[in-house]
Amino acid sequence: MTQNKGRLIVYTGDGKGKTTAALGLALRAAGRGKKVAIIQFIKSPERTYGEHIMLKKLGIEIYAMGAGFTWTKTPQEHRRALAEAWRFAKEKIMSGSYDLMILDELNNALAIQRFPIDDILSLDEVVELMKMRPSHLHLVVTGRSAAKELIALADIVTNMQAVKHDYHEGISAVKGIEF
Repeated sequence: MTQNKGRLIVYTGDGKGKTTAALGLALRAAGRGKKVAIIQFIKSPERTYGEHIMLKKLGIEIYAMGAGFTWTKTPQEHRRALAEAWRFAKEKIMSGSYDLMILDELNNALAIQRFPIDDILSLDEVVELMKMRPSHLHLVVTGRSAAKELIALADIVTNMQAVKHDYHEGISAVKGIEF
């Protein structure tokens, strides 16, 4: 692999920090003058997240396109949001305009089992797009349950492992730390 070839990076696992690691890459790339976009497949535009506030101030594009947690809203609402997020992601990726693209929680979306998604977001199509992306584009995919096909295709895979989290003791998510 040459230095100019875009890498496929996967952050997965049941531990915290997958999105945070991807956001760190976004900051690093933007600091080096790279054009960055982040597309969030599960997070809803109806909520405010700390990263959205700061990244917009820094001029980094971020798009929350999901319908929220899969147990909220109807399967139809989630399917509509996922289909639109995938259409939008394909357009952005193939535009050739970006140096780094983060597909946040795409792994989670691909692993949904509560309702069918393969007709709107198929793993085969995702893998094919990753192979066909512009050669300079670094692509980051985050989320639990990364498919073995993505892991095999990736240049870098990090598995975040949960060791301890106070959530299991009934502590709620903390503003500025988890959202």
